[in-house]
Amino acid sequence: MAITDITEFAHLTDSDIDELGRELDRIRRDVEESRGQSDARYIHNVIRLQRALEIGGRALLFGSRYRPAWLAGTGMLAVAKIVENMELGHNIVHGQWDWMNDPEIHSTTWEWDQTGPSSQWKRAHNYSHHTYTNVVGMDEDVQFGIIRITRDIPWRPINLAQPFANILLATTFEWGIALHDWKVTQKAERARGATDIDYLRREFVRKATRQVVKDFVLFPALTGPAWRSTLTANVAANVIRNVWAHAVIFCGHFPDGAEKFTVEEHESETKAQWYLRQMLGSANISGGRVMDFMSGNLSYQIEHHLFPDLPSNRLREVSLRVRALCDKYDLPYTTGPLSRQYLLSMRTVMKLSLPDRFLKATSDDAPETSSERKFRVLSRIGQGVAAAGTADSVSGGRVGLRSALRSLRNR
Repeated sequence: MAITDITEFAHLTDSDIDELGRELDRIRRDVEESRGQSDARYIHNVIRLQRALEIGGRALLFGSRYRPAWLAGTGMLAVAKIVENMELGHNIVHGQWDWMNDPEIHSTTWEWDQTGPSSQWKRAHNYSHHTYTNVVGMDEDVQFGIIRITRDIPWRPINLAQPFANILLATTFEWGIALHDWKVTQKAERARGATDIDYLRREFVRKATRQVVKDFVLFPALTGPAWRSTLTANVAANVIRNVWAHAVIFCGHFPDGAEKFTVEEHESETKAQWYLRQMLGSANISGGRVMDFMSGNLSYQIEHHLFPDLPSNRLREVSLRVRALCDKYDLPYTTGPLSRQYLLSMRTVMKLSLPDRFLKATSDDAPETSSERKFRVLSRIGQGVAAAGTADSVSGGRVGLRSALRSLRNR
C-alpha cells in the first residue's frame, strides 16, 4: 500500500524533518520579502505578450482559407491559449500575484480562458489537491475519472478502457478538468452541510456556454466567408492547448518517483512532514527556460507544491535551494526531460488498466507506488542502510532515502 509512515520511508529522524521544515520556511520568507518591481514587470509583460499573440492569431484567421494564414493563425492562437492557461490563469488564480493588490491580476477577479469557472477550480485544486497531495482517498486527482494511477485503488473492469479514455481526456482536457472540479466542489459543499448547490451547476453551464459561443460561434462568424476554416483553426488551437496541459500535468504528478500516501499518514503529519510529502509526491521536468515558460513554470512542480502561492517566475531560483536541501538530507529530487516523464506516466496508465494479477510488483514496491515496507526486506537479509540520522562514512552527509533506494536497486 502507499506510504503509512513518511519518517520511516524518508530514512530521516523527526529532528531532521523539523529542521528541513525550518529551512523551507526560510526560503518562503526570503522570496516573499524580495518580491517587487521586477516581478510585477514580469507578469505585466506576460499579459501583454499573451494578448498580442491572441490578437495576432485571430487577425490572421480572417485569411484562414489560405493555408499559410491558417497555420500561422492556429499556431499563434494555440500558444496564446497555452500561455493564458499555464503561466497566467493557473498561477494568478493560485494567488501568486495577490501581493500586488492589482484588481486585474488577482485570484478573486481573474477568469481564465477555459471551460470551467475559476472559482470551482480554486476549490478543487487550490484546496483539495494542494492540501491533500497524493493522499489516496482524499486527493481526488489521484483517481481522475476512470484513470487508475496507483495500485492502492482497486481495479475495476472499466479500467480496461483507460488507455483510450486517456487519449480522449488529453484532447478534451479543459472539459475533463471542468467536470472534475464541478464534481469535487459539489462533494465539498455537501460535506459541509449545504443543501442548495444548484448554483454550482448554473455557474458551470454559464461559463461553458460562454466559452463554446466565443470559440466556436462568435469568432468564426466574425471572419465571414472564412468561418469554416476559422472554426477548424479554433478547434485545433484548443486541442493543442489541451494536449499540452495534459502532458505537463501528468509529468508533474504521475511519473515514477511521485509517491502516494495513506490517510493515516496524513492525519498525524506536522507542517514539516507536509513539506516532505510535497517533495516526495511531485516531479519536475527538465528542459530550460522555454519549457519553464510554456509550462507555466510547472516544470518546477516540486517547488510549486511546496510554495503554491509564490510567483512562478521565482521558482527557478527556489529550485536551486530545494535541490541543495535534497542533497543535504539525502532525498531524491525527481526530475527528467518531458519525453521521459511522459512515457513513464503513460506506462503507468497502460499498466494499471490491467487487473493486479497481471502485474509483477505490489503496491509496496511498484515503480509508481511504494511504501516503507519495501525497505524492510533489506533489514531482514542484513543489507539495510545505516540508521536514520547517521552520517555517511565517505561524504559525511546524512544517510537518507536516496541511499536507501540505491541499496534497494543494488540488491
